[in-house]
Amino acid sequence: MRPEDIELVAAPGAPALRGDLLLVGLAAPDLPTNSYAGGLYRVGLAGGEVREFTRGHRDSAPEISPDGTQVAFLRSAKAGEPPQLHVIPVDGGEARRLTDLPLGAGAPVWAPDSRRIAFVARVPDAGRYGVPNADGTAPDAAAEAPRVITRLEYRFDDIGFQHDRPPQLFVVDTDQVTGVDGAGSRNTANSVPRQLTEGLATPCHAVWTLEGDHVLVRAQRDWGVAETLNTDIYAVPADGGDPVLVARSAGTAEHPAPLGDGTIAFLGDEFPDTRCTARNLGLWTVPLVLDGEPAEPRRLTDAETVDAEITAGRPVRTAAGVLIAVRNRGAVELRRVPLDADRATLAELALVAGDQAAVKGFAASGDRIVCTLSTWDTPGEVVLVEDETTTRLTDFSAPLRARGLRQPLEVKGVAPDGYATHGWLLLPEGDGPHPVLLSVHGGPFMYYGWGFFDEAQVYAAAGYAVVLPNPRGSAGYGEAHGRAIIGALGTVDVDDVLSVLDAALERPELDSANVGVMGGSYGGWMTGWLASHHGHRFRAAWSERAVNAWDSFLGTSDIGWWFAEAYCGTDPADHLAMSPLTHAHRITIPFAVVHSEHDWRCPVEQAQRMYVALHRNGVETELILFPGEGHELTRSGKPRHREQRFREVLRWWSRHL
Repeated sequence: MRPEDIELVAAPGAPALRGDLLLVGLAAPDLPTNSYAGGLYRVGLAGGEVREFTRGHRDSAPEISPDGTQVAFLRSAKAGEPPQLHVIPVDGGEARRLTDLPLGAGAPVWAPDSRRIAFVARVPDAGRYGVPNADGTAPDAAAEAPRVITRLEYRFDDIGFQHDRPPQLFVVDTDQVTGVDGAGSRNTANSVPRQLTEGLATPCHAVWTLEGDHVLVRAQRDWGVAETLNTDIYAVPADGGDPVLVARSAGTAEHPAPLGDGTIAFLGDEFPDTRCTARNLGLWTVPLVLDGEPAEPRRLTDAETVDAEITAGRPVRTAAGVLIAVRNRGAVELRRVPLDADRATLAELALVAGDQAAVKGFAASGDRIVCTLSTWDTPGEVVLVEDETTTRLTDFSAPLRARGLRQPLEVKGVAPDGYATHGWLLLPEGDGPHPVLLSVHGGPFMYYGWGFFDEAQVYAAAGYAVVLPNPRGSAGYGEAHGRAIIGALGTVDVDDVLSVLDAALERPELDSANVGVMGGSYGGWMTGWLASHHGHRFRAAWSERAVNAWDSFLGTSDIGWWFAEAYCGTDPADHLAMSPLTHAHRITIPFAVVHSEHDWRCPVEQAQRMYVALHRNGVETELILFPGEGHELTRSGKPRHREQRFREVLRWWSRHL
């Protein structure tokens, strides 16, 4: 896999299934338009039949109506346009556009009557983001009025400022259609979406109650009246009215789902104080009470061993139990939770799919379960689970596999304190000895895993052996594993990273004298820490979007106001001690400082301060800045920048390894 092959990384989204109709959206980086393009595909349940269902520039988030006659989805008509809500008959025909919102619409959710759709969309203030002022003028960004900020959570990475465009819940009727717009799509000029909420509660994860009279959402506690780290579940009346609290979480709540027996399920965690990070999400249920005090939620899964993956979607009820995606030692597995479970451990939950793979999304209809599944050689394929048999239905990644991919090998090590450590190794072609790249993931409560990883494939194809550790602090190994470095950065996490590296270097085809270290975000922090404390082990370093100085991170990062204290405590001396910048004078190896100019998770000053310190100390260093990008450059940044970044990485390592 070469840098330009990112165009072959076709990633399907969550599948939509109703009866015999199975749809999935597919998107891939498109270098000519510098955007992500792709449409919806209909997948035959018998296997082998995959055909195009829509053909927009970017169509995504399909949702089949309960009566099985229509499909709602999001469409961006061309590169750079915000997605708008459309519907199309299941047997084909002309797509009807239902919205024309200045910042676009969120994923659609059908009401039980198949006539209404709920969605979340950001509502910009007048005079901002191209919306006209009262006088009819629409100033550009540089001419907008000043922002008056009174809260801490006022901006978010890859979104921007929040309080002048808060997300709100909408409902739109689908049966009032008039006119045809200039692009040939029927629109609904007479069917104006109705805004059901207001304020700064940031509602999301909308889903209808089974009666169709309320929409369930996750929102900030007390409807966002004051800034908070807590989120709860609310029911918003579909005909208008105040939101009703239906589940007060023990920490946070995500992805509500009605179960059909008078209860709802949701994913949630529990934390007693502000150190809310590295908490395992589990499955909870609560009776749906709309006219009184909310009932007490009950946790069905064990807090230590079961960690639900929020990005895989909401819980789904089947006849045999509730399906959730669970992070487990680098896999994201689809597990079944009995409704009568009482804090069941991972071992007590039946494995449905995802062994040595990563479930990216799932759906169920009747006895059928479908998943979007990523393995080492594909960003995602759609698989069918039926009668305990798993069948792959698509082959979207055939062109990518034809380029030649390398299969990861598990690596197991032992830290100095006897703790068992775990990770992966990708070997390049040939007998070696191969130069080695130690790559550390971000988070730190994230993970490397069994799914496809484009970066490791590109580096291995260029001739490097790539070591991918999951040290203490990572997710998927138990909550205690994830919380082991709270207030203890640079201790057992460093031991674990080096133990996995040492275990890999026992292989004769690896060149133990020719090792580089790299990583992003927390991995960038680890790169700076290793370069300053264990620099003799490495020939050079590549530190990307890093946390280098906790003191300024606390006041400049979008999450710094709570995240810095969650990991480092409240003592400024500890913040300094745990900062790579404090130890920059110890760094002597060549050191690349890489950052995005619009990164608000780890603001660019983190890179600037480290670069200046290294440069003044006489270290061979470069500052590589990507314009217009945020913290997620390597995963969802502009395709051309992602390709250019790969070339910069390979240029750097070709000079130093």
